[in-house]
Amino acid sequence: MYVCLCKGVTDHEIRGMVHHRGVTTMRQLRDELGVSTQCGRCARCAKDVLQEALAECQGCSSDASFAAAA
Repeated sequence: MYVCLCKGVTDHEIRGMVHHRGVTTMRQLRDELGVSTQCGRCARCAKDVLQEALAECQGCSSDASFAAAA
């Protein structure tokens, strides 16, 4: 599903950034994909997807799921 319509970012892309690129924060998502940099309506959904992906991530550090809240 599309998370950010302004930048055309999907939940699959966000999950890929977590699992394959090691993204753990919203700041990193903004820098890498431009999520939540225009209208901002996607911020909550993007954060939710990020947190879900971090919870699914088996190779992430144990405190990575808390980094999304920052």
